[in-house]
Amino acid sequence: MLVQTGIPTVDKVNAIVPSPERLNQGPVAIFECFQNIPCNPCTDACPRKAIQIGADINERPVLDETKCNGCGICLAHCPGLSIFVVDYSYSPDEALLKLPYEFLPLPAIGEPVEALNRQGEVVATAKVKRVQENKNKTTVVWITVPKALAMDVRGIATRKEG
Repeated sequence: MLVQTGIPTVDKVNAIVPSPERLNQGPVAIFECFQNIPCNPCTDACPRKAIQIGADINERPVLDETKCNGCGICLAHCPGLSIFVVDYSYSPDEALLKLPYEFLPLPAIGEPVEALNRQGEVVATAKVKRVQENKNKTTVVWITVPKALAMDVRGIATRKEG
């Protein structure tokens, strides 16, 4: 019996990851949107028209990686929190990730946070580089992680007392 967990398989993730050449060119959005549902806020949000959905609004979005500059506007508009931005060009050893974040309190710039994989397991300590609050939209937290973990980290946990 196949058990559905909501966590994408390695094959599904590998199918949507841009080529290593594109990843090394600079920031690019990654769409981990694996279900056909009626949704299109990302297409309307993209100022570069890099995201398209076919004639059926239930189709999954398709990204034109040549047009995407990783601005993250689509990420803040995604109600499913399924868009992330990855920048392998950030430094020789670290990648910059832009992640959706909908919890309080917000992390602080410079704060170390726990980097979580898709299963919610801690895989590293990340450093918060920017917290981008968007009026009536999802907050975007920018973190740095080792490049080897950039395609695994998809969330953060803070450990603030309160």
